[in-house]
Amino acid sequence: MLEIIDVHKTFNAGTVNEKKALNGVNLKLNDGDFCTVIGGNGAGKSTTLNAIAGVWPVDSGAIMIDGEDISALPEHKRAPYLGRVFQDPMTGTVADMEIIENLAIAARRGQRRGLGWGVKKYERELYRDMLKQFELGLEDRMSSKVGLLSGGQRQALTLLMATIKKPKLLLLDEHTAALDPKTAAKVLELSDKIIEENNLTALMVTHNMKDAITHGNRLIMMSDGKIVLDISGEEKKKLTVEKLLHKFEEASGSTIDNDRMLLGE
Repeated sequence: MLEIIDVHKTFNAGTVNEKKALNGVNLKLNDGDFCTVIGGNGAGKSTTLNAIAGVWPVDSGAIMIDGEDISALPEHKRAPYLGRVFQDPMTGTVADMEIIENLAIAARRGQRRGLGWGVKKYERELYRDMLKQFELGLEDRMSSKVGLLSGGQRQALTLLMATIKKPKLLLLDEHTAALDPKTAAKVLELSDKIIEENNLTALMVTHNMKDAITHGNRLIMMSDGKIVLDISGEEKKKLTVEKLLHKFEEASGSTIDNDRMLLGE
């Protein structure tokens, strides 16, 4: 479903601020894979997601989704393939619009617009059922402005909006990092549920080593702009934080010195 082939990206090339962000990234995800991505600051995690989304062009290499080379496509033309949830709960929704209006916009992505009622009766009932599964009371607040919701409620809504059209690839960019632990656990539970029920292919960046181990069927760790560990199957099921730290040291030749990763054990 996703293939990244020898992708390189350098920012501010030829200047004193030159930063080699991606240094030959190779990754292949099969249909239905849920892959967690972990690594320290500057490892290349979010840069990889931005490369897939087309936030900026890569210097070399190719990015394929479902067999199609999207490397040269601008960001807006990649949107039909992708769903994305960002770290900031304020991103991904329109604060001044109602919950139901945000869902309607997401459901109509890529369709032709015309004159008619904004939300039809059957859609209202469909959205209510979708929101009810979250157990956050949002199904009774569909006419509320999104700006009035808590961070966790907004992130849950963004997750639903990102997956309502069943994207070929779901990108989760530290989407629970700004939430309190209890709310983060709820959003992660919802993420697991939506990905499994819809058989989505997903890539989730996290700083939390325990979350990276617990969620998904595959785990990759990045360091210095490349993938240094790729663990799946029974090996992943038997992973502990201690084993993962040891594997990272063996693969990279260095220890993890990132406080967020170590404190997030």
